[in-house]
Amino acid sequence: MKALLLVLLGCLATVFAAPLEKVKWCVKSDQEFQKCLSLEAKTSAFTCVKRDSTLNCIIAIRAGEADAITLDGGDIYTAGLNNYNLQPIIAEDYGTSSETCYYAVAVVKKGSGFSFSQLQGKKSCHTGLGKSAGWNIPIGTLVSMNLIHWEGIEDKPIEEAVSEYFTASCAPGAVPGSNLCKQCKHDCSRTHTEPYYDYSGAFQCLAEDAGDVAFVKHLTVPDSEKSKYELLCKDDTRAPIDSYQTCHLAKVPAHAVVTRKDQQLADLIWESLSSVQPADLFSSEAYAPSKNLMFKDSTVKLVRVPPNTDSFLYLGAEYMSIVRSLKKEQTAGTSSSAIRWCGVGQVETSKCDTWSINSVVDDGSTLVECVRGNTVDECLSKIMRKEADAMAVDGGQVYTAGKCGLVPVMAEQYDEGLCSTIGATASYYAVAVVKKNSGVTWETLKNKKSCHTGVGRTAGWNIPMGHIHKLTQDCDFTKFFSSGCAPGSEPSSPFCSQCAGSGKAVGDESKCKASAEEQYYGYAGAFRCLVEGAGDVAFIKHTTVPENSNGNGPAWASSSRAEDFELICPGKAPVPITEFQSCHLAKVPAHAVVTRPESRDHVVTTLKDQQGKFGNSAGEFTFKLFQSDNGKNLLFKDSTKCLQEIQAGTSFGAFLGTEYMDAMNSLRVCGQSTPDLERSCTFHSCQQKN
Repeated sequence: MKALLLVLLGCLATVFAAPLEKVKWCVKSDQEFQKCLSLEAKTSAFTCVKRDSTLNCIIAIRAGEADAITLDGGDIYTAGLNNYNLQPIIAEDYGTSSETCYYAVAVVKKGSGFSFSQLQGKKSCHTGLGKSAGWNIPIGTLVSMNLIHWEGIEDKPIEEAVSEYFTASCAPGAVPGSNLCKQCKHDCSRTHTEPYYDYSGAFQCLAEDAGDVAFVKHLTVPDSEKSKYELLCKDDTRAPIDSYQTCHLAKVPAHAVVTRKDQQLADLIWESLSSVQPADLFSSEAYAPSKNLMFKDSTVKLVRVPPNTDSFLYLGAEYMSIVRSLKKEQTAGTSSSAIRWCGVGQVETSKCDTWSINSVVDDGSTLVECVRGNTVDECLSKIMRKEADAMAVDGGQVYTAGKCGLVPVMAEQYDEGLCSTIGATASYYAVAVVKKNSGVTWETLKNKKSCHTGVGRTAGWNIPMGHIHKLTQDCDFTKFFSSGCAPGSEPSSPFCSQCAGSGKAVGDESKCKASAEEQYYGYAGAFRCLVEGAGDVAFIKHTTVPENSNGNGPAWASSSRAEDFELICPGKAPVPITEFQSCHLAKVPAHAVVTRPESRDHVVTTLKDQQGKFGNSAGEFTFKLFQSDNGKNLLFKDSTKCLQEIQAGTSFGAFLGTEYMDAMNSLRVCGQSTPDLERSCTFHSCQQKN
C-alpha cells in the first residue's frame, strides 16, 4: 500500500512539474526558421512552425496549428478580418524615437533632384505588397493627393494603377513577371528569399540603383549611410534622414504579436517571450544579411497591449481609413442618408426603433436607423468603426469618446428657458442622497453600502470616487464601501453584490450590467437601490429624487416622498434635497451627443429636424424624443427640454471644462477606473492625430 502511494505521489509530482505548453511560433523563411530553432534550443518555451507566407501563418494560427507571429499594420488588418479573427496582444517598442509607433518615410539618394509630387515615371522599392510603410501608407498618400489617379476596384486593381504610375518596381508579393516585380532580385516573394523584401531589402534595392525611391520606416538607413540619403517630404521639400519627425508620410502603429482571442494563450505567449533575453529576440546579426527576423531589429522591448484591443482599435481610425481607401471598401450603411443611432440594450433599441418608424419621410426613406450595442463602450466602438453614427452619453463617457477621437456636437438642456439662448451651456449638480434621519453623513460614509449610476459615469462614479480618492489616496474603493451596486463592475466585485438584475430569474445575466436591463442602472436605478434598501447612499443628479417621488416616476417610486430624503456633502450636516446649490459634490456638464468629426454637420442637421418634430414643443406626434415609456432616460435623459448645438471645433476637453477634466485626469491615476476602450484608444500616440 505504501509503495502504491509513493508511486501515485511520484506521478502527481511529474504532472505538476510538467512544463507549460509550448508556444508554436510561425515563421516564413529558412532564416527565420533558423533563428526560431536557436530560441527553441535555449528555452523550452517555444516550438517552430514554418509556412511559406504571412497569410498561411495567419491561417495556421486560426486553425490552432500555430499560436503566434509578429505582423506589421497591413497584416494586422488582414488578421483581424472576420474569417481569421486574430487580435494583437503585444507591441514592439522602438524606444524614445517613436515608442510603439514608427514613421513611414520615402528615402532617396542625395542630389537625385526630384520631389514627392514628381515620383511619376520613377522606379520604386517597396517592403512588400500590403505592408504599412512600404505600400499602404505611400500608395494611400499618393492616391489621396491625387498623384495616382484611381477610381476604385471597379476601374482597375490598385496594383495596376501603381504599375502605370512607376516605370518599374520591386513590391514583393506582387504577381511575378508583372511591372511591380520587374526590379526585384530573385522571386518577388513576400519572404526573405527575395533579397529586396522588408525594410533592409527595400533600402538595398535603392542602394543598388534598382529603384529611385524606397518606402521604408524611419530607422532603416544605417548610421554610416545617412549622409548619402535624404527624405522626401509631402510639401515637396527634402530633409536629412534624421528629420523624420517633421518629414514623414505618416506615423503608424508598431508591429505586434497576434494570436487567437484566448486570454490564457495570450498570457502564455507573454510569459514565454519575457523568459527570453532581448538580445536573442531582437537581433538578426547571426543570420546576416537577413534582418528583422521574427521581430524588428530596432525593437528595444515588448509592451502588452490593453485587454480587448482588436485590430481596429490597435491600428486606429486613420490607419484603417487608409487601408479601406486602397481596397475601396464600403462600410455598412454608407449608401443611406439616415443617421444610425446606437441604443444600449434591448429597451433602448426598442425606443429607437419607434423613433426610426416615426422618422420616415415622404419618399419612404427613414432619417434615423437603429444599431444595438450591449454597453456604451461597445456603441462608441461602433461609431468609431462607422457601424453607427451617434449616441448621447454622460460626461465620463464624453471623456472616453474624446480620447477615442469622437467629438461632442449637441448637448442636452434641462432648463426650458435657456432653449432659445444661443451658446447657453447646460449643466447639473452631482449629489449624494441618503434617507432622512439615517445618521449617514459624508464623514461617516466609510463601510456603508453605495448605489451608483454606473462605473465611469459622472454623478454616479467619477465625481464621488474622485472625492474619496482625494481623501484616502487609495484606488481600491472596496476598502471604503462595504458593498454596493455600480453597474459595469466585475461580476465578482462587492460593487455588484447589491445589484438587482432584471428581476426575472436566479442566475440573471442582466445583474450588474451597465444597461437598462439592470434595474439599479442609471439615475433612477441608483435612487431605486437606495429606496429599496440595497444601499445607504445614492450618487445621482439633483433632479432624480423629485422625478421619482411624490407620485412621479414608475411603480416602484409610488410610495416615495421627496421629504424623506436628504443631501450630504463634505463638511456639512444633511440638508433637504431642495438645497442642492449649496450642498453638492460638483456642478457638471450636461450629457452630449457624440459622433465622428466628419459626421458632425449631418448629425446636427438631422437632430435639429427630429427635435422640431418630436421634441417637447411638438404636439401632433405620439412619439416623444425626451420621454421614456418603458424605462427611464432611454436614449436621452427624460429631463431634457431640448438639444443645443455645440459650436463646431469644440474639443471634448473644452466642453467638459477644466474642473471636470482635472477630476477625470486625477481619477485616471487609478488604472482600474480606465475603461478597456479608453486604454486601447490611448495605448500609443499614433492613434491620436499628428
